[in-house]
Amino acid sequence: QVQLVESGGGLVQTGGSLRLSCAASGRTFSSYTMGWFRQAPGKEREFVAAIRWSGSSTYYTASVQGRFTISRANDKNTVYLQMNSLKPEDTAVYYCAATPNWNTATLVHGYDYWGQGTQVTVSS
Repeated sequence: QVQLVESGGGLVQTGGSLRLSCAASGRTFSSYTMGWFRQAPGKEREFVAAIRWSGSSTYYTASVQGRFTISRANDKNTVYLQMNSLKPEDTAVYYCAATPNWNTATLVHGYDYWGQGTQVTVSS
């Protein structure tokens, strides 16, 4: 059982930065792959980034490669998404998610647990 609570969203200008946090509860957090997804109005929820339980492997969608960094602090039961060089097309609700399966880490249907989402808005 994993419960996730996200924070850190807000309004920033193009080129700015935000760091999203996802606080997890549950005794098995360190064994889970963690992912970030985002969903803009009228669009499908899409994969952004994922990190293995050990933190040794990460994966990013091409559109955020080099700008976003996913990390985790297992001792704090927290996963982060550092977002730099933000663009208006990054505007979306961002969701944290957890799954025991790395092999489906890029798929919405591969995740068992989801946070409530936090709004990120990037103005031009």
